[in-house]
Amino acid sequence: MTSEPGRPGRTKYVLFDVDGTLIDAVSNQRRVWETAGRYGLDADEVYRVALRTRPMETFAQVAADRDPSECLALLHDLEDEDVRSGVYTAFQGASELLHGLPPGTWALVTSNYEHRVRGRFERTGLPVPKVIVDAAAVEEGKPSPVPYLQAAARLGARPADCLVIEDAPSGVRAGIRAGMTVWGVNAAAAVEGVHRHFASLGEAVPHILAWTSGPQGSAAA
Repeated sequence: MTSEPGRPGRTKYVLFDVDGTLIDAVSNQRRVWETAGRYGLDADEVYRVALRTRPMETFAQVAADRDPSECLALLHDLEDEDVRSGVYTAFQGASELLHGLPPGTWALVTSNYEHRVRGRFERTGLPVPKVIVDAAAVEEGKPSPVPYLQAAARLGARPADCLVIEDAPSGVRAGIRAGMTVWGVNAAAAVEGVHRHFASLGEAVPHILAWTSGPQGSAAA
């Protein structure tokens, strides 16, 4: 883990990934991708590939003989249905944390789509911020820094004043490339490059709140 800069005298902002960070959607994602088994594909293999690639790349690898646009359309339909009928759980501490942050000082940065995020937040009772940067908002997704830089710009924040909360390597790389402080959560081991690591979101909550209110943020551990 690396050292993080101090940010005296300025408002601090928190930028959150969603799936795997605030909301536990692993079982939902697996259920959606397992539908591939109905189409003659190995559902377990499809899911393993999907965990490390974007949808279009997944289709190119596991269903090269199929029209990727049709596959993507089917995936969107399945995910939309899951938002309506699936069971979602917010990670422990998520509600306390989001309700404890001052309005206008935090945003969501997701590789999913805003309407699904809003549906999941409604299902779990989490508050929705004014700024959501989703897959449709940027041409380059994580690990590009573009999504996090756009969120900072929309908040009127300097990258150096932003704390990124992530669970995945691609998101961690995106935050670091954006010049932001990055803390990892919900993983047994620290993702390479994070400034600080917490095994769970709940463990990180008091430290995140202290970072936003302290004169220089919390020092790296």
